[in-house]
Amino acid sequence: MSRLTEEYRKKLVTPDQAVKTVKSGDWVYYGHFTMAPRALDEALSKRVGEVSDVKVRGVSALLPPKIALADPEKKSFIYHSGFYGHQDRMLGDKGLCYFIPANYSDEPRLLRDGYAARPNVAMISTTDMDEKGYFNFSASCSYSGAICEMADTVIVEVNRKAPRCLGGSQESVHISRVDLVVEGDSLPLVTLPEIVPTEVNKIIARLVAEELEDGCCLQLGIGGMPNTIGKLIAESDLKDLGVHSEMISDAFVDLSEKGKITGARKNIDRYKMTYTFALGSQRLYDFIDNNTACATYPSDLTNSVVRIARNDKQVSINNAIEIDLYGQVCSESVGFRQISGTGGQLDFTLGAYHSKGGKAFICLSSTTTNKAGEQISRIVHHIRPGGVITVPRTVSFYIVTEYGKSNLKGKSTWQRAEALIGLAHPDFREGLIREAEKMGIWASHNKKF
Repeated sequence: MSRLTEEYRKKLVTPDQAVKTVKSGDWVYYGHFTMAPRALDEALSKRVGEVSDVKVRGVSALLPPKIALADPEKKSFIYHSGFYGHQDRMLGDKGLCYFIPANYSDEPRLLRDGYAARPNVAMISTTDMDEKGYFNFSASCSYSGAICEMADTVIVEVNRKAPRCLGGSQESVHISRVDLVVEGDSLPLVTLPEIVPTEVNKIIARLVAEELEDGCCLQLGIGGMPNTIGKLIAESDLKDLGVHSEMISDAFVDLSEKGKITGARKNIDRYKMTYTFALGSQRLYDFIDNNTACATYPSDLTNSVVRIARNDKQVSINNAIEIDLYGQVCSESVGFRQISGTGGQLDFTLGAYHSKGGKAFICLSSTTTNKAGEQISRIVHHIRPGGVITVPRTVSFYIVTEYGKSNLKGKSTWQRAEALIGLAHPDFREGLIREAEKMGIWASHNKKF
């Protein structure tokens, strides 16, 4: 038996034994996205009533954390998320999940500099230990390295079906830094359902694709719109594309298989598809497994504005919920209801702007339908009360709806209002003009739609 194997066996415990390390008042940090721990979460949920005031922190778990479901009165556990996905939204609506705002680029530093609560116990899902003694963080490098570095106790939950994602940097933790090992059920990673693009998505995708050039470096955000744009680019004549993105999705698999991605014109991480987490289908997870074309990094490196800007023609493509006539972008809440997060949208919007020849796009349909079945405009004269500004007006770049696109950089308030009203659905333009007049950002020489 090798020394590493012996150390592994000494640290191997059951999930129920591992969660006994958690004490009342502790902060417990889970792995992120599709790498959230399952066996440890279930075992910890059984301790309802045994402990109190245990704070658990994750990021956009794809399955509802059992510690939250098992303790609706929050006497033992209080669950937090750094980015809301569907499960977090559902829990948040019941008062069972609280949001922790931050730019994704800042998360490792918030931990290391002591701004975020120190993790007493880290519970991170990983691949099996390799022959050198390393557990790979798989599809979510994120800031798992910083969590393990700062935690009092590090517990890894092994999933032998998780893809091994090559770095990069800080993509693994060594057995010498691990306190306990749990062998999970080794289930396939949770996948996202395929999103069928709408006609509006296709129109917006074509408008964005017109602005792209050979050799540009792509970042695609979360959601149907960026994925649709990526798939359209895969069918275009563009070539020699690079990838520097926080998320890698199925669209990048399409682009790679079509030969669109070479990374040959990148200034850093040349020939590599750079990312910090993967979210999509099993096809995507198979693609990133031991793929030397990919390099996973922690979020303070993928989302560093300085590093993003080092690649020429960096393109950032993201969604929004609503945009006001000043050009302020709300991408994470509907009024007071948190539905998403800041994530890396501001990081990449700034990074793309500072990149030579870079462009940042915020894409949204001009309207949506509310719960009452009414059509409402997503171009608004002011963000609804409680709405969070994700991208301030000083940072806004290209705004795109199915009615066109406009670059807001360097524009005055009346120019912005005119441009944004032109991107609104025609049924709402007159009302927006009246509101712009009241706001003092509409002049007699403005264009009449």
